[in-house]
Amino acid sequence: MRITGGEARGRRLRGPRDSQTRPTADRVREAIFDILGPRISGSSFLDIFAGTGAVGIEALSRGASRVVFLESRPANLVLIGDNLLLGEWSGKCEVIDGDAGRAIGALRRRGDEFDVVFLDPPYDRPDVAVTVAASATLLAAGGRLLVEHRSSQAPPGAPSLKLRKAYPHGDTTLSLFLADPAGRDAAAGSVPGPAAGE
Repeated sequence: MRITGGEARGRRLRGPRDSQTRPTADRVREAIFDILGPRISGSSFLDIFAGTGAVGIEALSRGASRVVFLESRPANLVLIGDNLLLGEWSGKCEVIDGDAGRAIGALRRRGDEFDVVFLDPPYDRPDVAVTVAASATLLAAGGRLLVEHRSSQAPPGAPSLKLRKAYPHGDTTLSLFLADPAGRDAAAGSVPGPAAGE
């Protein structure tokens, strides 16, 4: 895996040594940032189920002003730390160790908002829709939420989101959502707890 754009373009990322983590392929990462375009520069970016940290690190390389990584697996936390050494990003990133539900709730309680929220949950995870709905409460005005999921599955949306477009890439699809203010308040009252195995 390599960083596909920005100041650290071409630098090699460390990947997982087991099959429990499914890194976002280079071509799909390129597609993510083609979709988001100039919105990344100067943005606040949340990478949920961060894995190796590749997507959030790509955002830093392309000019994001702040990236928060959420990850629960100890081996992946080590990978994220190692991969962050590829650039001079001190003060621009935060790595949160813990399950997605608790971390999202903690971010919301401290008033964090993000211009871009990216989720790459494990395929077939049962509570993805709940996690997506909770994540939507962290979007800043005009923010974007992007979900990577299996192409054979429907996009895991939420009442507080409007699907703008789905971008298929073989077995993987990227679904881009915009915040729907009419549904935001209802979603804010429900933040998921930890899923089994997190």
